[in-house]
Amino acid sequence: MKALYFDRHGGPEVLTWGDLPDPDRPQGWVKLRMRAASLNYLDIFTRRGMLGIRVPFPMVTGGDCVGEIVEADGPIGGLGIGDRALINPAHIDDRSGHFEMMGETRPGALAQYVVARPEQLIPIPDTVSDAQAAALPVAYATAWRMLHTRGNLSADDRVLILGASGGVGTAALLIAKACGAHVTAAAGGPEKCARLTKLGADATLDYAAEPIDAYTKRVSGSLFRGGGFDVVVNFTGGDTWVPSLKSVKRGGRLLTCGATAGFDPKTDIRYIFMAEMDIRGSTGFSRADIEACLAAVAAGSWAPAIDAVLPLERAAEGIALLEERRVFGKVVIEGLPA
Repeated sequence: MKALYFDRHGGPEVLTWGDLPDPDRPQGWVKLRMRAASLNYLDIFTRRGMLGIRVPFPMVTGGDCVGEIVEADGPIGGLGIGDRALINPAHIDDRSGHFEMMGETRPGALAQYVVARPEQLIPIPDTVSDAQAAALPVAYATAWRMLHTRGNLSADDRVLILGASGGVGTAALLIAKACGAHVTAAAGGPEKCARLTKLGADATLDYAAEPIDAYTKRVSGSLFRGGGFDVVVNFTGGDTWVPSLKSVKRGGRLLTCGATAGFDPKTDIRYIFMAEMDIRGSTGFSRADIEACLAAVAAGSWAPAIDAVLPLERAAEGIALLEERRVFGKVVIEGLPA
């Protein structure tokens, strides 16, 4: 089969577009033809190498996948041969606690064929396209879990989202707006801010032009005069961490699900206790989070923001766009024709 894979850690130069054997299908598992996949920063981090995670080589990159079932040992929870399914890329063995992630600890989505356990397959409503479904698990279900499952978001909340132009950022914007919250979306540059306004943001912040905490104080006032946001979403970390702490109102929440700009930032404990804020971490997603996103898209509550759709043979170009931060929303990869 054709696949995009790497056989050592490194930069984009280690990616290879070529031939690999079809994946082995363990007994009881299901084989699917990849119809659509989407890209995430997880793909880049895995290729570069992450501390404590051993990646078996060659590794087919990609976590998000919609597939068409081509081989199975029996009934698959109402699905059958020829049906399409969204794959939950994460799996935890309840008995051993062993964790697996497609495109990280076992081969992923950027190939003609993938295999998965039957319990990882999620039916896709007829009204949801392959591209929409493929965009959901890693970015949208992560944002859903952070905002709803962990963050208890409500329509009364005023929300500030940092890094709002990327996959998780646009997901957080769409999900928060569907909830009825007032959303300020922060990104670098006027073009991205204009696109965020078009996507539904109530206000935008170009943090290349004005610091995050200075903007917060200007538009809402100081901490002890009621200033700040009810919810600040920060999955970047790094130099944005302290300005985020300074942007949370008294009794507010700082939500985090990642650290794309650095996991060991300077902090300022004074703002944590003076604002009596909650800092809530959220990691990954559950099947229920993915299903909630599928239901929202099927109901027309929102649609994933998709910036580009590329064929499988050009998947490396999509990864370059993501790595160079030239993406607004998601990049979707189409599978090869049957």
